Amino acid sequence: MLVVTLHEVISFLLSQVFPKRSLDATSHSGNSDLNSVSCIHQNDVESKKSHVCYDKTVEKCLYNFTVQLLECEDVQCLGTLIKNSLHNVVTNVTCGSLFFLADDNSGVYMADSNGNHLCDPCPDCIRNVLVSGSPSLLDAQCVPPSLAQHLPAVTTSLQPLKVGCFPVRDRKTGSVLAVLVIAGPTVSEATLADIQVPLKQIAACYSHIQRTFQSQRSNEERVSQQLIRLCGELCDQDAAQLQLKVIRYLEEETQAEFAFLLLVVPETQELFCQVVGKKVLQDEIRFPGHSSSFSAALETKQPLSLDDVPKEKIRGIEELVDTSVHSLLCVPVTSRSDNSLIALACLVNKLNGHRFTEKDISTIRQCFRYTATVLTSTLAFQNERKLKVQTQALLKVARHLFTNLDDLTKLLREIMQQARNLTNAERCSVFLIDHETEELVAKVFDGISTKKDNEVQEEIRLPISQGIAGKVATSGELLNIQDAYAHPLFYRAIDDSTGFRTRNILCFPIKDEKGRILGVAQLCNKKNGDGFTQFDEEIATAFGIYCAISISHSLMYKKLLDTQHRKSLANELMIYYMQVSPDDVQGLSTCDIPHPRMLDADFVQFSYAPRLLPEDRTPLACLAMFEDLNLLTRWRIRRETIARFILMVKKGYRNPPYHNWMHAYTVAQYCYQMVKNLKLEKCLEDIEIFSLFVSCLCHDIDHRGTNNHFQTAAKSVLSALYSSEGSVLERHHFAQTMCILNTEGCNVFENLSSKDYQTVLDLVRDIILATDLQHHFKIMKNLTELSNRGYDRTLVRDRKLLTCLLMTACDLSDQTRPWNNTKKVAALIYKEFFSQGDMEKARGWQPDQMYDREKAHIPAVQIGFLDFVVLPAFRVLEKIFPPMKECADSIKNNKDHWEQISELVRIKHSGSTSHMTFDEVLALENEPLDMELTNGEN
Repeated sequence: MLVVTLHEVISFLLSQVFPKRSLDATSHSGNSDLNSVSCIHQNDVESKKSHVCYDKTVEKCLYNFTVQLLECEDVQCLGTLIKNSLHNVVTNVTCGSLFFLADDNSGVYMADSNGNHLCDPCPDCIRNVLVSGSPSLLDAQCVPPSLAQHLPAVTTSLQPLKVGCFPVRDRKTGSVLAVLVIAGPTVSEATLADIQVPLKQIAACYSHIQRTFQSQRSNEERVSQQLIRLCGELCDQDAAQLQLKVIRYLEEETQAEFAFLLLVVPETQELFCQVVGKKVLQDEIRFPGHSSSFSAALETKQPLSLDDVPKEKIRGIEELVDTSVHSLLCVPVTSRSDNSLIALACLVNKLNGHRFTEKDISTIRQCFRYTATVLTSTLAFQNERKLKVQTQALLKVARHLFTNLDDLTKLLREIMQQARNLTNAERCSVFLIDHETEELVAKVFDGISTKKDNEVQEEIRLPISQGIAGKVATSGELLNIQDAYAHPLFYRAIDDSTGFRTRNILCFPIKDEKGRILGVAQLCNKKNGDGFTQFDEEIATAFGIYCAISISHSLMYKKLLDTQHRKSLANELMIYYMQVSPDDVQGLSTCDIPHPRMLDADFVQFSYAPRLLPEDRTPLACLAMFEDLNLLTRWRIRRETIARFILMVKKGYRNPPYHNWMHAYTVAQYCYQMVKNLKLEKCLEDIEIFSLFVSCLCHDIDHRGTNNHFQTAAKSVLSALYSSEGSVLERHHFAQTMCILNTEGCNVFENLSSKDYQTVLDLVRDIILATDLQHHFKIMKNLTELSNRGYDRTLVRDRKLLTCLLMTACDLSDQTRPWNNTKKVAALIYKEFFSQGDMEKARGWQPDQMYDREKAHIPAVQIGFLDFVVLPAFRVLEKIFPPMKECADSIKNNKDHWEQISELVRIKHSGSTSHMTFDEVLALENEPLDMELTNGEN
């Protein structure tokens, strides 16, 4: 709303109505206002030569109307006065309203205190007056609704009314300023004479208000145009250039010597400045906001002046603008979306020595109402661009670093080079921490030497608590030192000895993913500035992560190489000791392959004891079984390959008492017997039979004579490799099988299709893992259900369960052999068990009873083993394959022998086999049962 002073309006009104009179010419007595009104009336009568006499009531009303005109501040107030008071000034006028044409010709409006009301559609009576300047008269009933709504008397009066539309003219130009519409019972052309004085007063008031409004509006338009021009220029992608334009605008509009922006970091409430006046700072100035001169503005978000700044902190502002400060204005700039603080707009030194005013505050706020969004967007874009460049640089660094993992010295040199490049530093040193000696070790020191002969020192060792690097190494915190010589921890001796001068230092820790400090990097002397910046700190922190990863991987890679070298050596030794004689391979690959019955007439019978065959003939027996099962032809296995494979597998077995090559041979031989006697080709796929037979030969390769529990408890190498997956030994047996298959000339699967090759490897793995009795116990319930409902060859699940059961049966097959064979095998088993028990005792462990030669009750252990492991498996197998009854009966017969021995132990040795050798236990079978003792007990 535009405000006009009372003095201005009174002077203007009198000069417009009575040119020869003015407020300045009137008496200054107490009745000056009343006398002025009387003079107005007298001159009006003379000029118009009208003999109308105003009674005292009308005179008083006109006086009041004139005074109220003086108080009108805008067009809306003028319209309301006419609406409420004109009928008191002009006789026979019931109501009145003022209508005016908008400056932009957008329509005709009626003004009152509630605002400008558009008169739409515009009545012709008003439009004609605006165009022609001539009064217009019409009957009340002819008044259009858009006009009648602003003349209440027209619709409420009981007597007929006339409506008159009279032009309000500018005295100087004669142009129509507005239209005065009045209604009354006797309104006519003669009424124009009655309203001449009010019309002139209204015209004068309207003109003065309009000119004053236009003057102020023109100033506002100028400011608006300047702002629009400024906004149009804010197209820079560089935040500093954008700030330059905003600062120039603020300096011009507020008459300030300097202006600058302190941008706010929301997370830390830090302030940073990039531009001061017309100068873009080479390095942005950054400082904590809450401890600065501007802390009050940050906390309250209210403007502050120089009086609000502590005197001791004014010096900092003067250093920033490089001049003395005699006036200051700081206005917080907030986001329109969430009211968060964006920046502090600061003005320094109002020209002509004045202080900054509320108008200056309003100018700043108005400026940032339109530019704050552009500023924040540009800053965000600049940060993103900066982050992109930083990320690209770090990715490039990573690429360089990770190409030198094989050599730690080269890696450290690369770290130093990249650190210098990223921060633009003169020199860099990298110290690694030797945790054993609590020292910092620098193998590469950027060419600096402390030797007198100027040779580069190979290694420098410092106490971990010494100097700046030691401080960072022990605290884990980055240090940015602007003046090295002024820092108490700086060690100048190296500078003195080398002639190098250290100005500033940025030292940062290198931490791994667990937060453990691996080392420290120390950068010296910023090339393009007085010191390292906040951005350098951020770069260094990010770079430290890459350093930690690369150093960790380099150390790990070195360990891996060492491990690979050891493994390679071990493989060489294994291959050397596992090498089979070419003559043996030649002999086995070229000999005639006999039918298995030629080796023994009962070879195919379950009653046959395979251990009767001499060990040196077992490779030939394996070859004969491969041939008789048609595996060589079916899977296109070359004779030399199968010969080398069999001999390599035999060589791969160690010589523990039981889990040796002869055990593998007997297991494979039992598999052959089952294929032949049970017609397994009708129950399994060819590839499943092939996998089962190969698995039987390989299922215990490199067995150590101890069980899984011992391997895990001893934390052996095998346990470290496989304990997380379970079945430690079984997984090792499969790994050794793969090792042999991958040996040149040993792969019996080499001619399989890609699909069959993957299938056979999966089958071999699963079948070998099934030899773990823990696995067997887990699937026993499923096996029982299978035997009860019947085996279905079409189901993959049934075939898989069956192959696992067949493998277990083969592994336990020694318990199905004749008693004379079985008891000899039992002797081998317990020899191996007791050997493990002895090793456990040597480690201070307490072995299980069955492994303790002093506590094991051999017959009872064997009976329990047959009852709970062997017989349940073979009973299931008997249900599926009735011919297996022969094997189940043989197991029961062997159990009877053990029960007889157990009874003899009970009678003759009080039920204990302590201090008895296995041979002594077996010898009891040959002793006659003392019938008297037995009868006595009964």
